[in-house]
Amino acid sequence: MATPQSMPDGAPAAVVVIDTEGTVIGWTPSAQELLGYPAAEILDRSGALLLMPERAATWDPSYGDGEHWSGFAEARHRDGTRILVRVEGSRLITPDEQAAWLVTVTPAASAVSGRACSWMEPILNRSPVAVAIWDRDLRCVWLNDAAERLRAVFPHYQLGRSLAERLPGVNTEAAQEAMRKVIVDGVPQLDREARWTSVDQHEDRTLSTSLFRLEGVDGRPLGVCSVAIDISHSRARDRLALLREASVRIGSTLDVRKTAQELADLAVPALADYVTVDLAEAVLPDTEPLQRLAATDVRIPVFRRAGVASIHEGTPESLWQRGQAVFVPPSSPFTAVLSSGRAHFEPVLDTSPGSWIEQDPDRARIVRGTGMHTLIVVPLKARGDILGVAVFVRNDNPEPFTTDDLILAEELGARAGLSLDNARRYTRERNAALALQRNLLPRNLAGAGAVEVVSHYLPTDVHEGVGGDWFDAIPLGDGRVALVVGDVTGHGINAAATMGRLRTAVRTLAYLGLPPDELLARLDDLLVRLSEEDAGPDGFPLDPTGATCVYAVYDAATRRCTIAGAGHPPPAIVTPSGEVFFPRPPGGTPIGLGVGSYESFELELAEGSLIALYTDGLIETRQADIEAGIDRLGAALAHAAALPLEHACASVIRTMVGETGSEDDIALLLARTCISTSP
Repeated sequence: MATPQSMPDGAPAAVVVIDTEGTVIGWTPSAQELLGYPAAEILDRSGALLLMPERAATWDPSYGDGEHWSGFAEARHRDGTRILVRVEGSRLITPDEQAAWLVTVTPAASAVSGRACSWMEPILNRSPVAVAIWDRDLRCVWLNDAAERLRAVFPHYQLGRSLAERLPGVNTEAAQEAMRKVIVDGVPQLDREARWTSVDQHEDRTLSTSLFRLEGVDGRPLGVCSVAIDISHSRARDRLALLREASVRIGSTLDVRKTAQELADLAVPALADYVTVDLAEAVLPDTEPLQRLAATDVRIPVFRRAGVASIHEGTPESLWQRGQAVFVPPSSPFTAVLSSGRAHFEPVLDTSPGSWIEQDPDRARIVRGTGMHTLIVVPLKARGDILGVAVFVRNDNPEPFTTDDLILAEELGARAGLSLDNARRYTRERNAALALQRNLLPRNLAGAGAVEVVSHYLPTDVHEGVGGDWFDAIPLGDGRVALVVGDVTGHGINAAATMGRLRTAVRTLAYLGLPPDELLARLDDLLVRLSEEDAGPDGFPLDPTGATCVYAVYDAATRRCTIAGAGHPPPAIVTPSGEVFFPRPPGGTPIGLGVGSYESFELELAEGSLIALYTDGLIETRQADIEAGIDRLGAALAHAAALPLEHACASVIRTMVGETGSEDDIALLLARTCISTSP
């Protein structure tokens, strides 16, 4: 079988003479060597025998206009196999003065890289672009040096090898489908990106491949030319990857300082060798005001350092650590960016006498000592406010920043600015809600001589921040005390405000001496009325609110405890012997629905018993249901019951919450019944 790769290098082209009627009138030994036909079988017969497809009845060699034409064709070997060839026709006059065509036929591999096109060889083989030609059977018939070098990751770059050939660890089905589609419809496919892994699994490459149909001189499809570019380390690709990563890594939490550090960590070393994120005072409201710090004629406190990262251990480039005030010269780029809102771009850092750096001896010393030579300062903006600046510096990397680097830094700064603003707004609302809740929750709990009581409130760091959990201990006189724990739906300031209303209402109703079931019924009616007062024009509440609650009254004289619940987890009782049980009050609907009926039940508690009231944040997690949480709480209470009450409360919280924190607010109220001292 004759194939292009079987032709020796430098072999002469096959020469055929065709008359104007398409009949072969001249045949050379080289033509027989290439196509397999002896002269006796082909002379005076139609040249159609030499071409595919078989249905071709005649061959008109007069392709194109003028005296010369050239192009690719698909020749047929005597044994029936196809050979992709380059054909060139030149008009000639035979000795008997008849018009004819002199046709040279060269295999594709020799045609592209051999003598016929030797002027193209340096261009094609020195090009970093991998070029290959595939016939209609998707068999590689030619490739340049760049394609040869990619054989480790794409082993089908080999003369004579078909894409359909199965090789271990290589799946070419998508490539085959794409090539066949190009052969059928002729529409080029551009920038098809695919990731390939080397046969030894030690190297990954990403190739961007374009496919073009290869057509013969008669316009018929003959195969495909593939052009592949290795974009594994493309700058544009790396920048896009960095921006995609920024959308995931920057702003992963609603914490201003973590967000600032995420920006610094992301940009080193992908963009810079050293990055700082310095924020204005308004973004960090819980720090000491900068105005109180001492300034000099050449340095003023403008920012606080919120994020810093370096390729060098210990960040030797940084004069200030996270949380410290950052001093800058009044005429520095930092203050200019803060006032103008435009980035500062200094490809070659100016350290000459009279420059802004020379006005700051400490910075000048660091710049020279660490080899800083290029600088970008971008503002961190959101909703019209400038929150701070991000500073990008290179010292080990000798390349100066380019305008493309500036654009990338600005894009990172824009994304970080929005995340910082979200974190700032969240922090402000959460701090306001926490302050409101602290003022609304009791500061000093009193057990009225009936119980010893302690509490613990733990706000969550997720969702919208602080919620509406509350607790209280209300002395009722005559040795009686009311214990209550509740949970308002929702989070934020509205939930905290509603919690304050309910706590006040519970105290008022408790002072009236109402039993627990009647108190909850009155509380349910009150919350319904409050919702109706806040209704919109359509009559529906603008912010529907509900709550769960458990209310207990303990009488030290009778040691009786009366309990009622409204959709709340059951209380826990720990006996003096250490036994833990969870009495289940008759079911009651949450407060605020207006359809609830509540029932009380009584327990007799031994002296020294422990009563635990809590909210569902203590027992409920995404990984386990409430019943599993109740079991865990029972074990934690049994372990801590013998401890002093303060220590017992801390131990339970530590056991239930652990190091991961809570997914919801937690309120825990522990009350230990007093032991009588009378003889």
